[in-house]
Amino acid sequence: MKRLAAAYPNPKSELNFSDDYQLVVAVVLSAQCTDKKVNQVTPTLFERYTTFQSLAAGSVEEIEAIIKPINYYRTKARNIRALAEQVVERWGGQLPATIDDLQTLPGVGRKTANVVASERGTEAGLAVDTHVFRVSRRLGLARGKDAREVEEELRGQFPKKRWRALHHSLILHGRAVCTARNPRCDECVLSALCAFNVR
Repeated sequence: MKRLAAAYPNPKSELNFSDDYQLVVAVVLSAQCTDKKVNQVTPTLFERYTTFQSLAAGSVEEIEAIIKPINYYRTKARNIRALAEQVVERWGGQLPATIDDLQTLPGVGRKTANVVASERGTEAGLAVDTHVFRVSRRLGLARGKDAREVEEELRGQFPKKRWRALHHSLILHGRAVCTARNPRCDECVLSALCAFNVR
């Protein structure tokens, strides 16, 4: 954590959002898509639909047209509209607080629920995306075969207060240095601690 903190002193989400509504929609849209691409379409989406209520009343076809540059835009358009409907109908327009409750919403899996709860500060979450999965396994911090197993291993090794920073630092490190192909081990601040680098 000390080495990561030195390399990434202010690790945070690269998604742009200003409230709970924008946060959950942006995170759902970011699945299998870059944050940069999501940030290109959400200003138009959030200008047209400003709340859960307005999104719930929106047209799936119009939502599709706005988010078309995003991967799986048709499925995601249906999901975010259905998510908004459920937040309005089941939760009085307020996004639920817990990871378990968030996972009951359309398009919200465990990773998304962890990210949303962690960013809101409503529950400690440690989301495992492709970068966190790859980097933590390479470092020897985890051996799990899927995201849930790796999540549990990481949760057992780091205090809750570090989970958010760990999540964001590992993502940034995975994007910049510990890439899937041709990792830049010679530039890595964690190379002396890494099981992958000493193959």
